[in-house]
Amino acid sequence: METETLAAAGQMDFSMLALFARASLVVKLVMLLLIAASVWSWAIIIRKHMAFRAARAEAARFDAAFWSGEPLDDLYRQLGPEPDGRAARVFVAGMTEWQRSHRDDGRLIPGAQARIDRSMDVAVGREADDMERGLPILATIGSTAPFVGLFGTVWGIMTAFIDIAEQQSTNLAVVAPGIAEALLATGLGLLAAIPAVVFYNKLSADQGRIVGGYESFSDEFSTLLSRQLDT
Repeated sequence: METETLAAAGQMDFSMLALFARASLVVKLVMLLLIAASVWSWAIIIRKHMAFRAARAEAARFDAAFWSGEPLDDLYRQLGPEPDGRAARVFVAGMTEWQRSHRDDGRLIPGAQARIDRSMDVAVGREADDMERGLPILATIGSTAPFVGLFGTVWGIMTAFIDIAEQQSTNLAVVAPGIAEALLATGLGLLAAIPAVVFYNKLSADQGRIVGGYESFSDEFSTLLSRQLDT
């Protein structure tokens, strides 16, 4: 009898597609949800990686242009009111307020330094918010996917025990498929969660360094303008 049971279990298809096809409707929905979450997280990871790499390259090019000795007014005119680069937008925000703070006679309106600093702070905050977009989704997937997979596993095991009770048999051919289907949900949950958590931490650190660079530039630029105000 035991030999027949083992033979029957060995003849069953335990591939992922077969396990998915045999799973109950609830477990199937859980698996589909986890697969969609995994695809979504990888799309965010790839998009953010490319965006951050482009932001670092743009910041390097802008720093080279800013410190090249070219007059800042000329650089401002070249960039225009709405430049494409993030670092350039911080610079343009400060320069725009600098120019608006001049009267017709060339003198500065009182409080120009504070307004310039606030304009650049707002620009940095806007860029930080834009760069952070999508990262909370990775955090959510990383924190919830294991529990969603665990829910699928619990439901699958419950279904397996119901099948055992209905067939009044605990042989391997009855137990193994249900347990395998249930554990597949947990595996998919971990498959979605682990990359999301790892890359959320990495991308958050990258975003912090890039925004920190913008803040450092804002402070340096404010210092330069402060010298102009003093003279």
